[in-house]
Amino acid sequence: MPMVRSKTDGDAGGMARSAAPPRAPGRVLRRVGWTTIALCAGSALLLALGFLWFIWRLPADEVALDRSADGIVVLTGGASRIADAIELLAAGHGRRLLISGANRSTNTGEISRLNPEFERVVRCCVDFDRSLNTLGNAIETRRWAERRGFRSLIVVTSSYHMPRAMAEIGHQLPDVALIPHPVLSDRMRAEPWWASGTTMKLMLSEYLKYMFAYIRIRLNPQAGASATG
Repeated sequence: MPMVRSKTDGDAGGMARSAAPPRAPGRVLRRVGWTTIALCAGSALLLALGFLWFIWRLPADEVALDRSADGIVVLTGGASRIADAIELLAAGHGRRLLISGANRSTNTGEISRLNPEFERVVRCCVDFDRSLNTLGNAIETRRWAERRGFRSLIVVTSSYHMPRAMAEIGHQLPDVALIPHPVLSDRMRAEPWWASGTTMKLMLSEYLKYMFAYIRIRLNPQAGASATG
């Protein structure tokens, strides 16, 4: 005798079939979650590898310059940067020196007082600007170099700051030859960067600033010339 399905059985089967699809959004969410995790992990790996590349590029020792340039620019921030730049000027490696980012108390008289042996060259051949950051340094350097007609510059700054300084100044002055002269602090000489939490934090911060500057320049390569024209 054939079995007769009741309406209730049919309704129950239909409800069971209609209840299955809600599992699909769960699979999609899981897939999105794993994709997000993979992207975050990949980004973190790229940042870590980029940081190691950044550290590897930093000069480990100061080198004696065997070249000269039209001018010298020093970006303030480290204790020995200005002294090293004045020595280069006095040695005839450039015709004039720009101290970029100087605070208001830094002037010819103060520099001469701190470096009395170089008073003559300081009073004749040193200029100042009051820019507040590395981009400002680069913009003021561009104005100074164009005003003086300089086609080559020696750039003096701390070793860890040199990649960003060269990127920013090179962006502003693409047709000017730049010669880096990195300065190593006493701490950098005494111990490796990973031995101090303060130094490690400084290096990581500088790397992130460099990457931000690099991306900004790549996205708008003509910004330097148009922004200051």
